[in-house]
Amino acid sequence: MARTSHRSGNLPADATTFVGRRQELAEVKRKLTTARLVSLVGPGGVGKTRLGIRIATDLARGFVDGAWLVELAEVREGALVTDSVLAALDLRDQAGSSPTEILGAYLHDRQLLLLLDNCEHVLDAAAQLVTEVLRTAPGVRVVTTSREPLQVSGEHVVPVPPLELPLGGGEEPLGKLRQNEAVMLFIERAAAASGAFELSTSNRETVVSICRRLDGLPLAIELAAVRTRSLSPEQILDRLSDRFALLTRGGRSALPRHQTLGMAIDWSYALLTDVEQILLRRLCVFAGRFTLEDVEAVCTSHEGRRIDALAILSSLVDKSLVTKKDVAGVACYRLHETMREYASAKLRDANEEQLLKDRCLEHYRTTCLQLAEQARYRLVEWLRWAELEIDNIRAILYDCVASGDLAGGLDIATSMRYYWITHGITEGIRWFDQLLVSSEGPPTTLVRAYYLRGWLSLLKGDSEQAKTWIAQAMDTARECGQPTVLSECLSLAALIHNVAGDADTARRLLDEAEAMTPALHDYPATIELVLSRAVHAMLQGDMDAAGAVSSEGVRLSREAGDLYQIEAMLRNFGMVGMMTGDTSATRSGFVEALQVARLFDNRLAEYYGLACLGWHAANSGQARAAARLLGAAEALAMQTGADMLGPAVPMLAEAKEATIAALGTSAFEDEFSAGKQLSREAALQLALGESDGVGTQPAATGPLAKREVEVGRLVAEGLSNKQIGARLFISDRTVAAHVSNIMNKLGLNSRAQIAVWMTART
Repeated sequence: MARTSHRSGNLPADATTFVGRRQELAEVKRKLTTARLVSLVGPGGVGKTRLGIRIATDLARGFVDGAWLVELAEVREGALVTDSVLAALDLRDQAGSSPTEILGAYLHDRQLLLLLDNCEHVLDAAAQLVTEVLRTAPGVRVVTTSREPLQVSGEHVVPVPPLELPLGGGEEPLGKLRQNEAVMLFIERAAAASGAFELSTSNRETVVSICRRLDGLPLAIELAAVRTRSLSPEQILDRLSDRFALLTRGGRSALPRHQTLGMAIDWSYALLTDVEQILLRRLCVFAGRFTLEDVEAVCTSHEGRRIDALAILSSLVDKSLVTKKDVAGVACYRLHETMREYASAKLRDANEEQLLKDRCLEHYRTTCLQLAEQARYRLVEWLRWAELEIDNIRAILYDCVASGDLAGGLDIATSMRYYWITHGITEGIRWFDQLLVSSEGPPTTLVRAYYLRGWLSLLKGDSEQAKTWIAQAMDTARECGQPTVLSECLSLAALIHNVAGDADTARRLLDEAEAMTPALHDYPATIELVLSRAVHAMLQGDMDAAGAVSSEGVRLSREAGDLYQIEAMLRNFGMVGMMTGDTSATRSGFVEALQVARLFDNRLAEYYGLACLGWHAANSGQARAAARLLGAAEALAMQTGADMLGPAVPMLAEAKEATIAALGTSAFEDEFSAGKQLSREAALQLALGESDGVGTQPAATGPLAKREVEVGRLVAEGLSNKQIGARLFISDRTVAAHVSNIMNKLGLNSRAQIAVWMTART
C-alpha cells in the first residue's frame, strides 16, 4: 500500500522570500543527496536561519513526511532540546515513555527533513540528539544552523559567509547590480520600508558603498535599509561612515565582521529616541515571544513615568529591531537572537539587569497564579496562553533554580499543572525534581507541589514514586491544616494504590476522603473523590456503582465547566458500557469524551477514545472502520508515549482478533496500516462519524441562526461574553441572549457543552 504523508511540515509561510545564496543553496542540496547531516556554520547576522528555511522549503516536497523547523534560540537547557523537537513535530509527552523514546519511535520509519536552528548554546545536547536520530531513523535528513559545527560523525559543514559584495565605485551596470545578493537585499528591504525605493544611476554608488561598508552582513544591511523610510541613502552612508570612523579611531583596516555587525546595530540604536532605547534594551528579558501586556507589565515603568509600549513597539517593528507575528489571534513580538545579545549588553550597561529580572519573575509568578485559579474552568483559553508563553516561563523557572528561589519557582511550576499533564509530563517532573530538593517554601505551596509530582508519576506509570510523593502531600496537608487539599490528596492516593493493585489500602483512603469531603462543599475535592470512587468500583467489578458514580461525575463536571474531568468521567461511563456489553452506552460515552478531548487537544485522551471506539466498531459489525481506528490509535499512542491500561487491554485484544476474523489477515493489515497513516484530525473525524476516513463531511449546525453559530464558535474558542461582544461588535447582553438561545435550542446547560457541540460540527 502506498504511504501517504502524515504531516506536511511547519515551515513559515513566508519562507520563500529569501534573497540570493545561490551557491550555498546548491551546495547543501548536492550534499543532502548522499549525506544525512549538513551543518550551516557562520557568525551571527549572516543569514543562516533564512538560508536553512529556504533549503527546507525547496526540499520539502522530496520528503514524504515534509520538512520541519525546530527553533532552539529560546531553549536555555540542553535537557529541553528533545522536548522542543517533539513540540515542533506536534508530538506530546503525556504518558510512560520518555521524550527520546517517543521521538525515536515516531521517526523510525519516517522520511522527513529536520532543520535544527540556532544550536550553538545547546551544542552538546543537539549533537547527542542528532546522533541518536541518525542512528535510529534512516529516512531522516538533518540540517543544522550554528556558529560552530556539532562535531559528530557524518557531519558535512557548509560555511555561510556574508552576502556576495558588489565591486567598489558602483560602476557595474544597473542590471548586473540588481542581481548582486547584497544589493538585492538592500533594495527589497528599502522598498518594503519606504514603499517606493528603486536602484538608479543617481543612488547606485551610495547603495554599493553601504553594502560594502556593512561587509555584506544581511542583518546589518536590513537595519540600514529600513532607515530609507526617514533618511536618504546618502544620509545613511554618512552616518555609518562617521560611526565606523569614530569606533575605529579613524582607521578601519581589516575590521572583523562581528565588529561590523555590532557597529551597525549600535548605529541603529543611537538613532533611537531615549524611550525607544529604554524599551529595546529591556525587551531582552523575555526569552521567547512576548505580548503587549507582558511588555506593559515588565518594561514600561521608568523613573516614575509610564512608557507608551504600543507606540514604541510599533516603531521598533518598523525599524526591523523587533519582529511581530500574530499567534492564535494575538499579536506577539520577539527579538532576533543577535539583537537580544546586544540588548542584554545594553541592559547590563544601564545597571537594570537585576531590576528587570525581578520584574519579570514577579509578573509571571503573579500571572501564573491568577490564571491557575480559573485554568480548570477555562481550559482551552488557558492552554492557548500557556503555549504562547512557555519559553518565558521556562526561562523564569531556570533562573529560579539557578538563583535558589525555589519557593518562587514552585509557585510557577504548580500553576502550570495542566500544561505538564497535556504537553510535557517528563519536563514537569524535571522541574519539580530541581525545585523540591529542599522543603523551602510555604506549606500551602509545598503540598500542591508534592500532590502534582505524585500525579505526574502516576501518569508516567511509576506507582512507587507516585506513592512516595502523595504520602508527603498528605502529611504536609495534615500538618498545616488544609482539609480541602487533604481530601484531594486522599482521593489521588486511593487512585494510585488501586492502579498498583492494593485495593485494601485504596478502600481505606477512600473511606477517609468520603468521611470529610461532603462537609467541605468544595468542587475540586468532590470531583477528585468521585473519579477515584468510579475507578475503584470498576476495578472491583461493581459496574452498577461505577456507572452511577461516573454519571454523577459527568453531571458535576458539566455544571462546573471542567473539561478535563468531563472527558475523564465520560470515558469512565463508556468503560462501564464496554465491560457490561452495553454498546449504546459505550458509544455515546466515548464519542462525547473524544469530542471534549479534541476541544482542548488532549492527545492521550484522544488515543483512549480512538482505541475504545475501535472496540465498539468491532462489536457492531463495522470491521473495516474498526481496523482503521485501531491502527489510528496505535499511531497516536506512539506520538504520546501511551499504552492502554487496565480492563480495556483484553477487550481490545478480543476486538482485534474479531476484526481479523471478519476481514481476513491481509485485509485487516491493509486497513490497519491505512489507519496508521491517517492524520490525527482525519482519525478523529472517522471515529466521530464525520467522515469515512478518506474525505471530510462537515456536519450541519442544526437549528441555530447564523449569528448564533458565530457566537457558538467563539464560545468553543474559550472566549468570554465580553470578548465575543468585542469580536462581533455587539453588546455583552446581546451575547448572553444568544448563548441562552443556543442552550434552549440544543437542550444544553453549560458553555462547555456548547463548545463540545460546536467543535463536533465545524
